[in-house]
Amino acid sequence: MSESKFYHFTTTGSFYGIESLEKAVEATMESGFVWFNFYQPTKEILSSLTDKIGIHPLSVEDCFDEEQVPKIEYFNNNTFIIFNSFSYAKNVLFIDEVNLFIGKNFIITVSGHNSEGRRPLNNIEDIIEKANTNAKYGPDYLMHIVLDWLVDEKYKAFDDMEVELEEAEESLLADVEKFQPMQLIHMRKNLMRLRKTLYHEREILVKICRLDCPFITEKAIVHFRDIYDHLAKFFELTETYREIETSLMELYTSLLNNLMTKMSNDTNISVRRLTLIATIFMPLTLLASIGGMSEWTMMTGPEHWKLSYPLFLLGMVIIGIVNYYFIRRIEKKG
Repeated sequence: MSESKFYHFTTTGSFYGIESLEKAVEATMESGFVWFNFYQPTKEILSSLTDKIGIHPLSVEDCFDEEQVPKIEYFNNNTFIIFNSFSYAKNVLFIDEVNLFIGKNFIITVSGHNSEGRRPLNNIEDIIEKANTNAKYGPDYLMHIVLDWLVDEKYKAFDDMEVELEEAEESLLADVEKFQPMQLIHMRKNLMRLRKTLYHEREILVKICRLDCPFITEKAIVHFRDIYDHLAKFFELTETYREIETSLMELYTSLLNNLMTKMSNDTNISVRRLTLIATIFMPLTLLASIGGMSEWTMMTGPEHWKLSYPLFLLGMVIIGIVNYYFIRRIEKKG
């Protein structure tokens, strides 16, 4: 659902809402500056600002392109910035795009076009109202508040990912057979996405801090340096989590190999036992088959069966024992 709010910040430090887009555009001619806050705007609404304020049509196209990465672009009367908001829920990473236009007397925020109902700038008005003393100095201070809010929200995503890594480690050590390695694979993909985004966002702050943007004053740079420090920390955390994920995957592979080796050894032992039994009884089976050809007479005649049967059984036992120790001796030498 599309939603648009407009605010006029006066030089005295107060700000108030403006009813319509037309009146907000007119307020840019007055002292102070105007904040245009769009949530899921239509392309026609943003395109109308190309003539009224002077934002570039290519920037409007980028606002609706979901394949864009964070970047900063400079134009004659404004600077265009693409930033991202992170949220993490149920092992799924959501990256929502936030677009910002900053000019001499206005700032535009655009969000929600790829958020599936999520609000990257939810309650941002309340945050700005509490920090009104800073916001009154100009659109660059207001943009700092917005970017600082987005960066602070990233903490929650990183905390949730850290908890997931700890749970994965506990699950792996508890029972390697029940562990789901796809959990780590999804984590690796999420970390790669985070690294890519944070790398470009850090580059944005580098350009801002070296005064590449003409609409951000030198006095405001110190605030943006704080944002840069946070992004650098997040980038390092991403690298750390990637190393932990890699270590867990290697640990899983090692434990799984140990488990498979143990199962293979158990199978080999069982096969050896069966082979030993079969080897011992093979000659005995041969003797029993030969000796039993004449049924109960045992080839000695009916009158000698009481003697021949015990002797034959004793001979088979002796042969079995000799065969067993002969095989064991061969195994020890081998």
